Amino acid sequence: MAEESYYDILGVKKDASEKEINRAYRKLAAKYHPDINHEPGAEEKFKKINEAHEVLSDPQKRAQYDQFGSAGPNAGAGQGFGGFGGQQGYGDFAGGDFGDIFSQFFGGGGRRQADPTAPRQGRDLQYSMTLDFMDAIFGKTTTIKYERDAQCDVCKGSGAKPGKSPETCSRCHGSGVILTVRRTPLGNIQTQTTCPECNGTGKIIKPEDQCTKCHGSGHIHERHELEVKVPAGIDDGQQMRLEHQGDAGENGGPYGDLYIVFRVTPSREFRRDGSTIYVDQDISFAQAALGDEVKVKTVHGDVNLKIPAGTQSETNFRLRGKGVPHLNGNGNGDEHVTVHVHTPKSLNKRQKEAMMAFAAASGEDVKGVKKTVLDKLRDAFEDK
Repeated sequence: MAEESYYDILGVKKDASEKEINRAYRKLAAKYHPDINHEPGAEEKFKKINEAHEVLSDPQKRAQYDQFGSAGPNAGAGQGFGGFGGQQGYGDFAGGDFGDIFSQFFGGGGRRQADPTAPRQGRDLQYSMTLDFMDAIFGKTTTIKYERDAQCDVCKGSGAKPGKSPETCSRCHGSGVILTVRRTPLGNIQTQTTCPECNGTGKIIKPEDQCTKCHGSGHIHERHELEVKVPAGIDDGQQMRLEHQGDAGENGGPYGDLYIVFRVTPSREFRRDGSTIYVDQDISFAQAALGDEVKVKTVHGDVNLKIPAGTQSETNFRLRGKGVPHLNGNGNGDEHVTVHVHTPKSLNKRQKEAMMAFAAASGEDVKGVKKTVLDKLRDAFEDK
């Protein structure tokens, strides 16, 4: 089977202009870039598109390709890719791969520069949201505002006025870098610098063709407003990813993502550990000894809790399903209630007589201790 030509890969005619080649490349690169297209074979297709563009966008390589085909005049000599990466001589070179003494020592040979005109996803952003304790448990819908770089709505990210388009940099031929090779006693030393003509973008927009709104950058800084649905059960320190709500991409690439990090304020009544709620409940000695039914606070509202007779202080009761909703939407956690038997600081006459009778009925000889003036003063201050 005949090898597919570079012209066929880009879908252009053999006499296509440089502008037509670049336009076809940008369209195909945006479609098959691995960050955008995850279908099988897309990455291999993208590599072929890059390979075809690298050759056909360079007048010298294109002429060599038209004359000799993909093998080139030095087939089998290990030059670049398809025989078009082995430029000879010294000075400034745009694009191509050079095998120098340092790449041989450190394994850097054969690596190609990333195409500066290929679509790139924008930066991810982070937003910190503070939630009330109950809002974190039951969720809420809120609107947030934050700063981000958005695609210019006038030029659609191209940086050029409507009807105009960027041109391939004539100095670096769209690679965005300048490669310089110097002969030394140790061998050929290759250095790479950002192209000063296009600042590494690989393309040039004439001043008179620049978009008047973004001044050629393709982006505008904006205060973005977004409605966020906080899921029920979110916890302190957890984060939520909102796809394509970050900064705008480059060369038609997608927006980055926004990560919202949640900070939950503590509650005075409840303690939380994941989907479990913990609460303390005071009961009297009589309630603990005789048993009772008391109202207990839960995040879902007050409920009745039966206290069995003879309950000891620090006993834990479990209320099923009265905790935090699970993030996956499958039911709720539990609430644990720890009861504390409250000992009164002072007794009135009837209470004291009843307690003495209880002690006597229990076979205890309790004399009781009268409080000193200092004890009474301390109790008075503690009661305030």
